[in-house]
Amino acid sequence: MNDIRIEPKLKEKLEAFGLADNNLCFNCGNCTAVCGLTERDLTFPRKGIRHLQLGMSEKVNQSVEPWLCYYCGDCSKTCPREANPAEQMMSLRRYLTSVYDWTGLSFKFYTSKLWELGALLFVGAIVLGLFGLYHATSAEPIIWDLRDGYVHLNSFAPVMYVHYADWVMAGILSFFLLSNLFNMYLTIMRSDKSLKIPLHLYFTKIFSIPLHFATQMRFKKCDNKIGFWFMHLFLMSGYGFMFILVLVLLPWFQIDQGINWTTYPGYYATFALLYGSIYCIIGRLRKKDEVHRYTHPSDWIFLIMLFLTTLTGIMVHVFRYYLLMPAATYYTYAIHLAIAVPMLVVEVPFSKWAHLAFRPFAMYFADIKKAALAIKK
Repeated sequence: MNDIRIEPKLKEKLEAFGLADNNLCFNCGNCTAVCGLTERDLTFPRKGIRHLQLGMSEKVNQSVEPWLCYYCGDCSKTCPREANPAEQMMSLRRYLTSVYDWTGLSFKFYTSKLWELGALLFVGAIVLGLFGLYHATSAEPIIWDLRDGYVHLNSFAPVMYVHYADWVMAGILSFFLLSNLFNMYLTIMRSDKSLKIPLHLYFTKIFSIPLHFATQMRFKKCDNKIGFWFMHLFLMSGYGFMFILVLVLLPWFQIDQGINWTTYPGYYATFALLYGSIYCIIGRLRKKDEVHRYTHPSDWIFLIMLFLTTLTGIMVHVFRYYLLMPAATYYTYAIHLAIAVPMLVVEVPFSKWAHLAFRPFAMYFADIKKAALAIKK
């Protein structure tokens, strides 16, 4: 029989990640009963909350269940003790992000507003400093380039330099995110010595990763939450389109030849990000829906940064093509990158955006475990 280690201060540790009074829950199981996503071998939120109450940190760290929750809020609405199990699941996701992160930065960013804001300001200052350094050392002065009825942006920020910088940043962020995903794999899949997993399952189940990432299909199982599912998918598609435009298609997207075919996917992505961020901000201010009643500081920082990134991107487009203001275009573009780059650097591997990777991988690991259990039986 395996020994179970107890961490008495586990609940106190989770409080820094937004955990409310965990003692309110008396483990009645109502939250699990009303959840449309819980399954026979994947029961939540009850199991995770119980592990927290008992200080079973290893069980908490090895769990995939918090990632299977989409925070529809039904469990919190029907909880007889108002223990808010949905937010407890959200707190666990923040905590697990820090468990997988070998750098320790996720822990710092989630538990300290000063650390997160300081990191954002630091990276933003580097971006502005690079702009200043480039123009200070360039043989050509800044050209306020207004020709052919629009502002030429590449006179200020040559597209290939920005494109190469994007790839360098993407490589660095991918290293951190992929290494944290590997730690997630070790924590969830390699810790259970009693379950032997055939190698072929890793290949036969791998298609669940892009499926869940692209469709968010499990969210539709939440009762009467089709609107929330659509909003989630709409926002996700905005992320995806903008990612492709900036990382892959930037030499065509940021051209000095007017609007072209890449502009229209850009309009879609911009609208999705702007609408999604405003929708979430208004919802958190009104607090009418269960999903918006509780907001961790990291949620506010992410939403504000996303909104400002989208807004400054729109302003660059308006100054460049409609108001024909070179100085405003260039300075706003620098500010836009000084907001967007820090958001990506902090959020993608270490904070809110990391959930976009951890959730589909958790579903992948859950599918593998279910298949391995079925073989074992």
